[in-house]
Amino acid sequence: MEIKGKKDKESKEYVDELLKKYNLYDFKDKYPSELSGGMRQRAALIRTLAVKPKILLLDEAFSALDYQTRIMVTNDIYNILRKEGITAIIVTHDISEAISMSDRVIVLRARPGTVKDIHKIDFEIENRNPINCRESHKFSKYFNTLWKELGVDE
Repeated sequence: MEIKGKKDKESKEYVDELLKKYNLYDFKDKYPSELSGGMRQRAALIRTLAVKPKILLLDEAFSALDYQTRIMVTNDIYNILRKEGITAIIVTHDISEAISMSDRVIVLRARPGTVKDIHKIDFEIENRNPINCRESHKFSKYFNTLWKELGVDE
């Protein structure tokens, strides 16, 4: 906020609102080392949202988390992005994460990284989130399509 020149009363109130909305307000004075992995991820996202971006780039944002925490955090982040109306470009090597978090998955070729294909992801389910996407019968179809396209088993 300092760098963007937005460390004013209105911005601080907005951050407090976000912290309350996403259950981190009671931890606002804690150091990152005093938070769980999921809380650290949400706090990092809130720091980013504080400057009201139109688009976010999340580059391997969940790779340092254990599997269970990763699934829960992707669910939290997905819901926050939806509620706040933020578009995110998520860079990941995790096919399941890409499918469950995205409306579109863009597959890149190896160097120089050109677009190989774009897949529209549509689960046609109410209350969509990464957890219930993984439970959908369409999930394995999307996964198998991307797996084959990536040539992982070649």
